[in-house]
Amino acid sequence: MSTTIIPNLVLHSSSDQRGMPVIGLGTAPEAASKVSTKEAVLEAIKQGYRHFDAAAAYGVEQALGEAITQALTLGLVQSREELFITTKLWCTDNHPHLVVPALHKSLRTLQLEYLDLFLIHWPISAKPGKVTYPIEQSELVPFDMKGVWAAMEECQRLGLTKAIGVSNFSCKKLEELLSFATIPPSVNQVEINLAWQQKKLRDFCRAKGITLTAFSPLRKGVTRGTNIALDNDVVKAIADAHGKTIAQVCLRWIYEQGVSFVVKSYDKERMKQNLQIFDWSLTGDDYKKISQINQDRLIKGPTNPLLNDLWDEEL
Repeated sequence: MSTTIIPNLVLHSSSDQRGMPVIGLGTAPEAASKVSTKEAVLEAIKQGYRHFDAAAAYGVEQALGEAITQALTLGLVQSREELFITTKLWCTDNHPHLVVPALHKSLRTLQLEYLDLFLIHWPISAKPGKVTYPIEQSELVPFDMKGVWAAMEECQRLGLTKAIGVSNFSCKKLEELLSFATIPPSVNQVEINLAWQQKKLRDFCRAKGITLTAFSPLRKGVTRGTNIALDNDVVKAIADAHGKTIAQVCLRWIYEQGVSFVVKSYDKERMKQNLQIFDWSLTGDDYKKISQINQDRLIKGPTNPLLNDLWDEEL
């Protein structure tokens, strides 16, 4: 059993001030993995993970819910309150009248009475119906941000979730949301890694009291071939100097920015390694080298073809 103490980040606008563990396990399905989501979540709980990130579109909510139920039965955790569970609203439900029903459906699938965090998955809306990925542009309809956010706020007022937030929102879209939000978003979950550092967005969210959560923190995702974060001689030299893995350097950098992250590894040993980032620090020289890494967004968007204005031309 892990003895690693994972720090929490207090979420503004949350009804629960215990905060969110800075490390979470991402549960987007891994085609190559021989380990099921349920097995991976149980192993992660044994190692000390308490934050689990899901989404309606991932198709894993049932497996995550089963793992939580089994963990409670086995005494791996003493109560539901020890866990921090996130799920996300998919684009086909990104309509004011569908938000609350979509959350009720996720809760039934997860076998939970409430979420800790509920996120708008993407700042776009698609015609209601079956989840498909990528989304054909012909299926898109105007996104009623104000109406959807009012429904998200209702989810929190009803006690269906402790906190609400967004994912894949640019500074411009956050500015628009903040202009009318009664309950500001607690979290913005976006791609952040050594090869997509998002300084402008990090500075903006810090100033507005919005916690950032990084997905693809190790830049694993949609493409095969060279990983310009993990397959990087500069990062390898930094890792060697500290006696750490390249992945640990990537995660330590994110942690030192005050950013939380969700790592998607179902490998038992890598899960363990990803927790070993709290008893050392990067140096000023490390930071200089990391700042020179070529920047390129990995996850361009969920549509086919890609939208030109999704990111509002922000780097």
